[in-house]
Amino acid sequence: MKIPVTVGDRLGRPVRDLRISVTDRCNFRCTYCMPKEIFNRQYEFLSRDLLLTFEEITRIARAFVAHGVRKLRLTGGEPLMRKGVEELVAMLSQIPDVLDLTMTTNGAMLSRKAGALKDAGLHRVTVSLDSLDDEVFTAMNDVGFPVQGVLDGIGVAAEVGLTPIKINMVVKRGVNDSSIVDMARHFRGTGHILRFIEYMDVGTTNGWRLDEVVPAGEIVQLIGFEFPLEPVGRNYRGEVAERWRYRDGGGEIGVISSVTQPFCGDCSRARLSADGSLYTCLFATTGTDLRALVRSGASDDELFDAIGRVWSGRTDRYSEIRADATLSKPKVEMSYIGG
Repeated sequence: MKIPVTVGDRLGRPVRDLRISVTDRCNFRCTYCMPKEIFNRQYEFLSRDLLLTFEEITRIARAFVAHGVRKLRLTGGEPLMRKGVEELVAMLSQIPDVLDLTMTTNGAMLSRKAGALKDAGLHRVTVSLDSLDDEVFTAMNDVGFPVQGVLDGIGVAAEVGLTPIKINMVVKRGVNDSSIVDMARHFRGTGHILRFIEYMDVGTTNGWRLDEVVPAGEIVQLIGFEFPLEPVGRNYRGEVAERWRYRDGGGEIGVISSVTQPFCGDCSRARLSADGSLYTCLFATTGTDLRALVRSGASDDELFDAIGRVWSGRTDRYSEIRADATLSKPKVEMSYIGG
């Protein structure tokens, strides 16, 4: 492969993070992501032959690393539903210059898989958990999975060293906003980093409405009333979460404010779908088929050049220009592209 090159898009943003969706399937039916009325028994998920193989994923990841990517995140759907995913982790862990190899999971299978993932070379995990209230949480995941099952997964992940663990809570007004302070209270002092995510207009099936968004500023204010907070600087350029720490040393939280305080200006993330399409924005309408390129016999240099061409032409800044004109456009579902 060619000598590593750092490529910038048309707004000067480098590519630093690659989010790899390994499956479009999930064992939850979260109402803001995979509503059951759409993703039901009649829904056609990707067949196995359409999925990238682990070898193909690793080859594409190597090409991205040659362009400057230093962080690889496995997503889905639910990545732990991909059989043998720890084998993929082992393959990706051997790529030189990868500084952060992580996974986002709903945690339902994490207690069984955490040890194997750590042994394979995974650095840490991010776990989605939208409430500690079983009634609220089971209604949101819509399959009746209990909170304790996710907490058990977090506990095992911490024991084996998949840390620091981040906990992601998508906040939807009138649904789980009453759980905000309880979540902060529970994870405060544990060493885990709780992150609150504004409910976003990803995809076209979740019925998103602006009045269901709880602004990040409101979330910080709610927590700050009980546990005083102070702002903390970002860890690196392009970090999506605005960081706050407890003044008494109880740890930190983050808020991700894609709706009310867009952060497109520093976005350094590319996304690879389970069937090999490259997307340059979470709110993208179309992608670039890398699977066809790989399966057509393209060389490593040709793959490297194709990725460079896509990224160098990138102009995406959806959250900064969000308006009626953009809201009406079709978008890729989060379960397909990864969060």
